[in-house]
Amino acid sequence: MIHFVLLVVCAVAIYLSCEWFVNAVEWLGERLNVGKMAVGTILAAFGTALPESVVTLVAVTTGATDEAKDIGVGAAMGGPLALATVAYGVTGAMLLLKRRRERNAVPATTGLPPSDPLTYPDPENALGTEKDIKRLAKDQKWFLPIFIVKVALGLVAFAFKPVLGLLFFAAYAAYFWREIRGGQDEDEEGEELEPLKFRPKAASPATWAVVAQTLATLVVVFFASQLFVKQLDAIGPMIGLSASVTALLLSPIATELPEIMNAVIWVRQGKTKLALANISGAMMIQATVPSGLGLLFTKWHFDAALLWSGLITMAAIVYLLLTMRAHKLTPARLSVAAGFYVLFALGLIPILG
Repeated sequence: MIHFVLLVVCAVAIYLSCEWFVNAVEWLGERLNVGKMAVGTILAAFGTALPESVVTLVAVTTGATDEAKDIGVGAAMGGPLALATVAYGVTGAMLLLKRRRERNAVPATTGLPPSDPLTYPDPENALGTEKDIKRLAKDQKWFLPIFIVKVALGLVAFAFKPVLGLLFFAAYAAYFWREIRGGQDEDEEGEELEPLKFRPKAASPATWAVVAQTLATLVVVFFASQLFVKQLDAIGPMIGLSASVTALLLSPIATELPEIMNAVIWVRQGKTKLALANISGAMMIQATVPSGLGLLFTKWHFDAALLWSGLITMAAIVYLLLTMRAHKLTPARLSVAAGFYVLFALGLIPILG
C-alpha cells in the first residue's frame, strides 16, 4: 500500500511543482526577452527534459555492464515515444474537455467564443490558425529525420559510429538557435503574466525570485519524478507485469510526466500554443541529447522492443504531419495520437513473449 500512496503523493507533487514552474518560466522568458514560443520549445522543454537527460548520462557513463548502460538507451527511445503519443493525446483530450466546459458555461445565444482560440470555433475545424499549424509542423519536420537517423544507427555497426553522437548535439544547437532567434509574434506582445507565486504582490518580481522559483520547482520535479518511477518499478510486478514490460511501457510515461503536466496546466490556462510548443521542444531534446550520449558511450544496438518503439514513434509523427498537411488537425484527432501507445503495448506482447 505504501507504494500506491507514494505514487499518488509524487503525482500531486509533480503537478503542483509544474504549476509553479510554468509560472516561473514565463517570467524567465520575459526577463531573457525571448519569444513566447521559445518559452515552451526551449526554456520549459529544457527544464523538464533535463532530469531524464541526467539519468541517461549517469546510466551510459557509470554503468558497469552493457545491460546497465542499455538503461540509458531505453530512456533515449522511450521519451520521444511517450511525448509523441501520450503527451499529444492528453493535450487533445484536455482541449476537448475545456471546450465542452466553456460551451456549457457560455450560452450559445451570446455568440462569445471560448478564451483559447485554438479550441474554437468548432470540433470539425482545424486546431488553430494556419500559422499555428505551420509552426507545429515545422517542429515535427525537424524531429522526424533526426529520429529516423537515430533509429537507423541502432541497426548497424561500424567503427566511427560513436563520433556521430556529436552531430546530434549540433542538430539541437541549430534548433536552439532557430527558436531563440524567432523573436516575438505580433499576437503575443503585450500579454500580461500572472503574478510570480514567490512574490504574488509584486507587479514586476525581482530576477532573483524568478530564478529561485524556477530552480526550486525543477529540483522538486526531478526528485518526485525519480521517486514516481521507482514506485512504478515496485508496483509493476505486484500487478503481474514483468520488469521488462514495466520498463518499456510504464517508465517512459513516468519520466515524461512533467511535460504532460505542463501541457495540462497551460491548456487549462488557455495557452495551448505553449503546451504544444513544450511537447515539441522536449521531443527535440529527447531526439538529440540522450541519443548523442548513447552513441558516445554505448554500442547503440537495438533489440526488437526498441525498434518497435522507434517505428511507433515515427508512425505517430507521420500521422500528425499528414493531418496537419490536410488542415484537419482538431483536438479530437490530436487525442488519437494516444492510440499509438496502445498499439505499442499490444505489439510488446509477442515481442517479449
